[in-house]
Amino acid sequence: MAFDPQFQALYDQRAAQGARPLYDMTLAEARAADLAAVQADAGAPEPVREVFEESIPGPAGPLLVRIYRPDAGPGPLPVLVYFFGGGWTLGSVETSDAICRSLTNAAGCLTVAVGYRLAPENKFPAAVQDCYAALRWTAEHAARLGGDASRIAIGGDSAGGNLTAVMTLMARDVGGPAILAQLLVYPNTDYLADTRSRRENTDPLLFNDKSVQWYWDNYLSAPEEGENPLVSPLRASSLRGLPPALVITAEHDPLRDEGEQYAQRLRDSGVPVESTRYPGVAHGFFAMGGVLDAGSRALRQAAAYLRTVFAGDSTEA
Repeated sequence: MAFDPQFQALYDQRAAQGARPLYDMTLAEARAADLAAVQADAGAPEPVREVFEESIPGPAGPLLVRIYRPDAGPGPLPVLVYFFGGGWTLGSVETSDAICRSLTNAAGCLTVAVGYRLAPENKFPAAVQDCYAALRWTAEHAARLGGDASRIAIGGDSAGGNLTAVMTLMARDVGGPAILAQLLVYPNTDYLADTRSRRENTDPLLFNDKSVQWYWDNYLSAPEEGENPLVSPLRASSLRGLPPALVITAEHDPLRDEGEQYAQRLRDSGVPVESTRYPGVAHGFFAMGGVLDAGSRALRQAAAYLRTVFAGDSTEA
């Protein structure tokens, strides 16, 4: 299929500007360019009742978490723990700020964005360790924050989606905390993926196969680590007993097929799954609600899903 008309306009603009791939920049340039693009495409930040930050204990030192509170009742509120995207290499809590604000308001939840350590300075398993520490901290401190520890969902986009899937495995296998649902937005799920979407999406103006490999190379110390389910959750021996999932993918995305394969493996393992492929758009569209109607629709879908699971309603298999 062709590009969505709104996405086509953005693509043409990038082409006219001679945009460079992030993997051709220095690390500092790539991080600055990524944040600038995300903030430009997200639109004006939605106001929420309160935003504050805390420094929490992490496995290698203090971790930053940013907490969003909606203009809702006194609570206790359901909680979303959110992991930003950026290939484990780029990004910060600023990257996911617009997403977290939108989901906080629309889902009526307390949202905790996790500032995990980045590669290549901190390779696997640093991000995994940080995210799990933040997840446990959130469960332990939910009551103080006005949240309900019995209603915790987790989510993330891209590498944040990978970390979300990994957190569900750890919570199942290491002893909690209990997770009500998972939101996986175009997640990396398999280092060794050899899929049609990886082979076909090579456009240097978009997130492409070379982008995927660049991020993996930054994240891992050795290719052998890619076999680890905490790197490649699609390679876990079992996905049984994991929380219900909403999986969102994009048509023009090298990660499309492995995200959809993960959704199918969850279904085959008895996990209730909703899965939607958004046509005509590429990787990153979920963070582009300010310029893409498809991004706004995906945010609304995610919020509606979270409202449903937070209310205790059943999800479809």
